[in-house]
Amino acid sequence: MSKKVLIITYYWPPAGGIAVQRWVKLSKYLVREGWQPVIYTVSNGNYPHTDQSMAKDISPEITVIKRPIWEPHRLYQLISPKKNKGDTHEISQHKKSLIGKISTWVRSNFFIPDARMFWIKPSVNFLCGYLQKHPVDAVLSTGPPHSAHLIAMKVKKKMNLPWLADFRDPWTTMDYYHDLLLTKRADRKHHQLELEVLCQADAVTVVGERMKEEFEQKREGEVVVITNGFDEEDFSGSVQPDQNFSIVYVGSFFDRINPVNFWRVLGELKKQKHPLAHRLKIRIIGQVAQGVLASIDENNLQPELQIVPFQPHEVAIQEIKKAAVLLMGVDVRTKFVLTGKLFEYLGAHRPILAFGPPDGDAAAILTETRAGKMFSFEEEESMRNYVVQLFQEWEQGQYATSGRVQTYAHHVLAARVSSVLNRITTKPAVA
Repeated sequence: MSKKVLIITYYWPPAGGIAVQRWVKLSKYLVREGWQPVIYTVSNGNYPHTDQSMAKDISPEITVIKRPIWEPHRLYQLISPKKNKGDTHEISQHKKSLIGKISTWVRSNFFIPDARMFWIKPSVNFLCGYLQKHPVDAVLSTGPPHSAHLIAMKVKKKMNLPWLADFRDPWTTMDYYHDLLLTKRADRKHHQLELEVLCQADAVTVVGERMKEEFEQKREGEVVVITNGFDEEDFSGSVQPDQNFSIVYVGSFFDRINPVNFWRVLGELKKQKHPLAHRLKIRIIGQVAQGVLASIDENNLQPELQIVPFQPHEVAIQEIKKAAVLLMGVDVRTKFVLTGKLFEYLGAHRPILAFGPPDGDAAAILTETRAGKMFSFEEEESMRNYVVQLFQEWEQGQYATSGRVQTYAHHVLAARVSSVLNRITTKPAVA
């Protein structure tokens, strides 16, 4: 007989983007591991993108409960000239304007831990009533938004249930945390709540080794790494590769990960009439910051650039399967951030050219899987040599990597989640 786990997540279809994929996919395979997920999510989430195609991965054995949320973010949309619909980290893109600074300061200091805080109290009240009639064996929360963890923490206390707190990103060490214009009081509150969650959870899972090391210093219990991953079923079937040497980036392309020197390298190759330049195409699928566009323009690469709006997940998968090279960036301020994009790239078996800290978690995975290389943002000669090498291999038909990526398949990762859940449900919960 299956056990049941209540999974509290803000992101669930019709939400689109990387944030929703982790638990849609893990839930799909948890069913096969003997766990029946009961999803608790919002009915009116304020998502940057929507993607109806993700609904196909929701097993009929999964129960989905949706409840309304009120978000102050909607007020921000009324005053923001850019009508931003993103999460907290996207605010930093507008922080130079007066309205942006005021909005950031208000949201950062009055809405703690995040703008979804008004979901906490009604969710706890509802779930405690629901669980009395529909008991589960464990509670799992995933954040950000970290409000989900606070819901789970209160439900755990009231219902005496074992609790697994899953962190897709860090909390007080996330790259955008430094852009939040926090007062000392607000900063202390964030650290206090983070510590409460880490210490009261029966188990903590994170997406990378550096985050594991950070959290192990803050809590006595074990911290388990369960990375993001890819679904092998998404990558089944063949696809006709691009006829051009296409360098593809999927997702929001922020100024903070703008590879200025890489655009310069491509511009120089074009100026030198290198054979690569005659076949070069740069395709960005998603939102692009103005600074990135300016760098591309400065290097006379506009003719090679194609910008495609946000696409449903299944379309994005086809795009990365066709690419010659996959491009990604990691903010140098956070060595331990592992975006879900990396693992989707791994599943495509295309060479990855990445920018960020060479000693970070993403760099380690690229080295381990032999799926690509990480360069610092300052490098030029080595990245030039690498992109030329990739072009030469592509010309010879070697556009796929062998990549030892099996350990990052979602069905493997779901088995690890199941193992953690089994462990915390066979011992007394943390008081």
